[in-house]
Amino acid sequence: MQPREFQICDRDLSSELLQRYRSASAIAVDTETMGLLPHRDRLCLVQICDENDQVAVVRIERGQKEAPNLKQLFEAAEITKIFHFARFDITALRYHLGIDVNPIFCTKLASKLIRTYSPRHGLKDLVQELTGVELDKSAQSSDWGNAMNLSEAQLRYAANDVRYLIEARQKLIAMLEREERLELAEACFRCLPTFAQLDILQYQSVFDH
Repeated sequence: MQPREFQICDRDLSSELLQRYRSASAIAVDTETMGLLPHRDRLCLVQICDENDQVAVVRIERGQKEAPNLKQLFEAAEITKIFHFARFDITALRYHLGIDVNPIFCTKLASKLIRTYSPRHGLKDLVQELTGVELDKSAQSSDWGNAMNLSEAQLRYAANDVRYLIEARQKLIAMLEREERLELAEACFRCLPTFAQLDILQYQSVFDH
């Protein structure tokens, strides 16, 4: 099923979409990069979705250092930014675009705190259990660097990675509240910017003995 609305922007979110997303209480966010190391692998795409199934994909140019509209949106204190494995995405956004994302909800972290009955906390398994949707992850390992010429399969993959996070968050919150773990989850989310800073500085295992 296609999103209700889908727009592609170059370098930054359009002013029209910024105003639309600024009216939301929560938005889902994801990124696509050339790899897992921010110092080596550049940021290629930023995807956003709101509760009205309005999806935007922002194509980031090689060497780009800022995106003012994305920064304004992602740093807005009144809007919760929902990620799956937020630690990676907020690290990429901080390192490449100087954006300090906050506040944050991480569905992967929430899943690990509440879905202790399952060892599977990947996005595909989480979305299938909580929403009944089976995601197609065949384009996951793709060359995202050619952002101007992405295939239909890549664009569909990028959109679907954010489209179901808002519903998943709502169901995870209900589970966390039921088991009295929501406060713990929120405390963990507040720690994520610190972990992002440690990752950028390439610290490893600082909490080990």
